[in-house]
Amino acid sequence: MEPLFSLQNIHFSYEDAWLLRDVSLALHPGERVGITGDNGCGKSTLLNIGAGLLPPPRGRVLFQGRACVSPADFARLRRSLGYLLQNAEDMLFCPTVLEDLAFGPVNYGASDAEAGERARALLEQLGLSRLAARNAHNLSGGEQKLAALAAILAPEPDFLFLDEPTNELDKHARALLITILEQTALPAIIVSHDRAFLETVCNRLFQMENGTLTAIEPNTPSRQKTPTPTAGCV
Repeated sequence: MEPLFSLQNIHFSYEDAWLLRDVSLALHPGERVGITGDNGCGKSTLLNIGAGLLPPPRGRVLFQGRACVSPADFARLRRSLGYLLQNAEDMLFCPTVLEDLAFGPVNYGASDAEAGERARALLEQLGLSRLAARNAHNLSGGEQKLAALAAILAPEPDFLFLDEPTNELDKHARALLITILEQTALPAIIVSHDRAFLETVCNRLFQMENGTLTAIEPNTPSRQKTPTPTAGCV
């Protein structure tokens, strides 16, 4: 099966030090891939490269079998991508959460009425209607994270990047996040320190260390098992 999205032989450096070395990864329809690793190991950088926000000096980004080269190519990719940033507050900028949800659909051509209706329906579906009239700056960190997730779902993306989605979530909000992901069933690449969460929602898991990805088995502590290094487009 052809991948929906893939990274091929990605290299990236900061200040002449290689952060990513020959990293390849594929996301297939119906699949969720989890990536864990220490702070600063390159997990968020990899997502930013995949979204076209950072150009790698070497390697390719492919979407639906086509290499993304031009700004138009990456614009097409981002139209299909819902990207939850690690700092959710940066994604919420409208007077109310309802308007934050409506922003994406309007930006992609929906009328104000259509976008508002979609936003209300989505908040109800996700059990977040109580946030509709709230301003994001008055929400808790966990509420901001869930509101930002709803905002990226509103334009009906084809796949997701989620960067530390469980940060600032209490036990109830974390369970709600898992339920939301089960409801959407969208393919996703998920970066998280929360190994148990990744094992709950992902089909495949990888450890990022020393600039490379290594496959790890679910329910197996990564430090106690010698994993098989990835080769090619994993």
